[in-house]
Amino acid sequence: MAGASQLIQIELGPPVRMPKPDWLRAKAPVGDNFHELKKLARGLGLHTVCESAQCPNIGECWNHKTATFMLLGDICTRRCGFCAVPKGRPQAIDWDEPRRVAEAVATLGLKHAVVTSVNRDDDNVGGAKVFAETIRQIRELISDCRIEVLIPDFQGLEEPLKIVLEAQPDVLNHNTETVPRLYRAVRSGARYGRTLTLLENAKKFAPGMVTKSGVMVGLGESTDELVEVFRDLGGRGVDILTVGQYLRPSRDHLPIARFYTPQEFRELREEALRFGFRHVESGPMVRSSYHAHEQAESTSVPRVVT
Repeated sequence: MAGASQLIQIELGPPVRMPKPDWLRAKAPVGDNFHELKKLARGLGLHTVCESAQCPNIGECWNHKTATFMLLGDICTRRCGFCAVPKGRPQAIDWDEPRRVAEAVATLGLKHAVVTSVNRDDDNVGGAKVFAETIRQIRELISDCRIEVLIPDFQGLEEPLKIVLEAQPDVLNHNTETVPRLYRAVRSGARYGRTLTLLENAKKFAPGMVTKSGVMVGLGESTDELVEVFRDLGGRGVDILTVGQYLRPSRDHLPIARFYTPQEFRELREEALRFGFRHVESGPMVRSSYHAHEQAESTSVPRVVT
């Protein structure tokens, strides 16, 4: 059939049950801090990627009063094959959201705040302005708080990236997610070359900016393909790399090709370090924001003084 080679078949027949290995069993979210943070987010009308993306580390992080706030609502304009964040038509941008995120960061007394967002391909510039205003609002309330932003690709537009960089975050993160061969299935609407260009431009537009990116494994990639991604990211001057196991949010998402062992993650870390990263976090439970404050400290990231 014409064009058949371009079709992506996510699942053929009943899925093969793959029980999680022991090293992937996270503790259930409990404790006073967990419930207090959840109550705080609800009271301020905020979303966290911890909940929306079903992060397995939510119990550990929230119990330490660490959360990643998600800007621009909780509806994403893209349909990536790995992501649990709801997809659809987003609501209008909430311009008061930066103030409420800053209030939450101040209430929690965070020294390292992580802020991300859904994709808002309907208004990339508006989305960037919300990121920038959130950075400014946090700094007004907690002057010594380090701020890490995990941004979308803004469809390759340079203006939104410049808007975020002009607000001077301490760490700019944009995830690569997977190897080029799997992009169409894994990152709908994204382009591998666009990701590399964004990370390269971040260094060009803001020399000295600490950049970061993350990769998931277990989607069917080969080790050689991963090493090439590490080489590409290292060649763009990326400072911090995270490597973690892909976990399937539901049967509607891409299946897990295989589970990597802790030893394999250690080996991937050693491979990655050959390409000049200042810090590599590699492990089964690693996610983009996991131990983010420790990553920043290990790279001696000074807080930006405005």
